[in-house]
This record gives sequence, structure tokens and C-alpha cells, in this order.
Amino acid sequence: MTINDLKTELKKHIRDYGMYIALFMIIIIFSVATNGVFISSRNISNLLNQTGYLAVIAVGMTLIIVIRHIDLSVGFLSGFLGAVAAIALVFWNMPVYLVIPMVLVFGIAAGLLTAYPVAQLGIPAFVASLAGWLIYRGLLLLVTLETGTIVIPNDAFNAIGNGYIPDIFASEVFLPNMHKLTLLMGVLTVIWFVLRSISSRKNKQAYNFEVLPLDLFIIQIAFVSVLISLVTWILAGYNGISWTLVIVMIVVAVYSFITSKTILGRHIYAVGGNPEAAELSGISVKRITFVVFGS
Repeated sequence: MTINDLKTELKKHIRDYGMYIALFMIIIIFSVATNGVFISSRNISNLLNQTGYLAVIAVGMTLIIVIRHIDLSVGFLSGFLGAVAAIALVFWNMPVYLVIPMVLVFGIAAGLLTAYPVAQLGIPAFVASLAGWLIYRGLLLLVTLETGTIVIPNDAFNAIGNGYIPDIFASEVFLPNMHKLTLLMGVLTVIWFVLRSISSRKNKQAYNFEVLPLDLFIIQIAFVSVLISLVTWILAGYNGISWTLVIVMIVVAVYSFITSKTILGRHIYAVGGNPEAAELSGISVKRITFVVFGS
């Protein structure tokens, strides 16, 4: 592939790479402005921990957007459920292993409640979820007594948001200041990504789908692999991978499997592509709406 061919392919897929380019520019600007502090191990680790809950919410919101809806209530719903968990731990003395499933069930119920007027009554999701936004905002202020803060002394619960995975390969001889388990997970992630990319390319070629030219495909794999390795090395230089990041990766993996490898996933994309055609083909649009909002 010549330079001109590479430029042509990049222009063709500029929409796919636009966010990556913007993110790269933001990193460069803030790194220069902070004399490198922005990309330090400590700061990158803190950024990932602080935005982990947003990533989990975004995964669920992605499916809602796929089926042509929106949910404005998820932000305050998350805050309210967090407050409920804190109250259950601090004031009701409930154990963590009961609080977490309880809050998850409440979240599913709240999602189904939002889905009801959308699926059954035909009310636009914007309007239905806006009502939930106001309700959960009021409930959050009510249960936190307008302070917005509840101190949780439970170490196990706090570790979910602030803790890090233990380094079972800790050694003072080999890379003494690095988190070895994080490095191992990074290597395994790169291997998994390469194998998955190659497998996906072969499957597309088997069905005569369009694929990237081999040169650009190799560049893509190399770039993502280097990026994963760099982030892994940075995290290993601090405390390693946090439990928050582990949860995010599990959620992403589960949703990725459901949407790409199951009948439910195909039905979700079918409803998003054309709800009327999906209904005529035997897919229950209402059921899919309930499932997606409940997830």
C-alpha cells in the first residue's frame, strides 16, 4: 500500500477514527500544559477510577440509543441507588453481599418502570425518562438530607471503588516497582485482541464482507496493541488495575458477547434498524424495549 492509498483509506474511515484523534490531541495538550503530570501513573489510575461508573452507565445507554430511545434518568438513578446502598450499609447494617444484589434489583425495576410508558403507552422516552430524572433527583436529595454525602466505613464496599487487585506475583528482584499481575493481564489482553481481530477478519472475508486492506489492518492492530501495552505499563507503575476497571471490563465483555453472539443481540440491532420490519418478522419490539431499559 502506498502513502496515497493509506491517506485514502484514512479519509474513508475518518468518522471511525475521529474520536481517537480528538482524544490523542487532548492528551497531548494537557500533558504539555501540566509538564507530564497528566499522563503520570497516579493520574491515569485516578482518572480511570473516577470515570469507571460512567463507562458502566454508557454501556447500558448504548443499547438504549441503538433501539432509538434515550434515558435521561440514569444519572440521578445511579446516585439514588448509591445512596440507598450507603444507607443500607451504614444505618441498616446489611452485609455487602446482600446490598449489591438488592441495589441491582432496584435498578432493574427502575429501568422496567421507565420502559412501561415507552413500550406500552407509546410515550416518547425523552418525556418518560425526564419524569424519572425529576423523581430520582428529589429522592436523592431526600435520602441524603440535601448534603449529598454519606460516609461508608465498610472497607469491602469501599474497595470496589477505591481498591486495587492484589499482585500475586510481587517480587523485589524482577521489576520491583511494577505491578506484575497487571503486566500479565496486559499481555493477555493484547494476545486476545490480536487473535479476535484476525478471527473477525477471516469471518468477514468468508461472507465476502468488506474488510480493511491488509497493510491498514496490521497498522490498526499494532496501534491498538501499543496503546493497550502503554496503558498497562502506566497502571502497573502505580498500584495496578483497580477493581473498578475490572468491573468495567467484565460489563463490557458481557454486553459485547450478548450483542454479537446471541439471538437477543441480533434482535436488539434489528429493532434499532427498523422497528416496524422487526415487528413484522416476529420480533417483539415491546419485549426488547423492556429488556434493554431493564439492563
